Amino acid sequence: MRSATSSTWFSAAVIAVAVTAGGGLVAAQSAPESENGRYTMTPTPDGVLRLDTRTGVVSTCSNNGAGWACYAVPDERSALDAEIGRLQAELEKLKAQSAAAPTVSGKIEDALPKSDSLKKAEPKIAENNRKIEVPLPSDQDVDRVVSFLERAWRRLIEMANRVQKDVSGKI
Repeated sequence: MRSATSSTWFSAAVIAVAVTAGGGLVAAQSAPESENGRYTMTPTPDGVLRLDTRTGVVSTCSNNGAGWACYAVPDERSALDAEIGRLQAELEKLKAQSAAAPTVSGKIEDALPKSDSLKKAEPKIAENNRKIEVPLPSDQDVDRVVSFLERAWRRLIEMANRVQKDVSGKI
């Protein structure tokens, strides 16, 4: 988006320079009917600024040694209009998909349950002894931890052996 903002600033600066340099004549002139008055030229340090009074296109013209060449100043308005059109088409497409989607039947105003089925059980406090009971891990959980530690230990030993072989081969 930074380039769009700087492009807007540049376009506004170009128009402001054109109005200022032309003494306000560019803004005061009406669009002529004949082809001869279609363009308004304003001198710049690098060449000429050309305004097409029919289309509003601003171009910079300069003499590059082989002749004069004019290049249109980028107009971000057309890019914005194209993006707005694309987004409107996408919105219409999504609305059509939403209308074609199956509707949910049943009552949906009920609140979802507040408990999480994957959440671990909270420690329980025994009423009479005021002790906290902590649930212990299952045998499956312990086996998974032991298996992980064994794999990590084997990889560490293998890495140490490789380093030892590399060092002994270099000495």
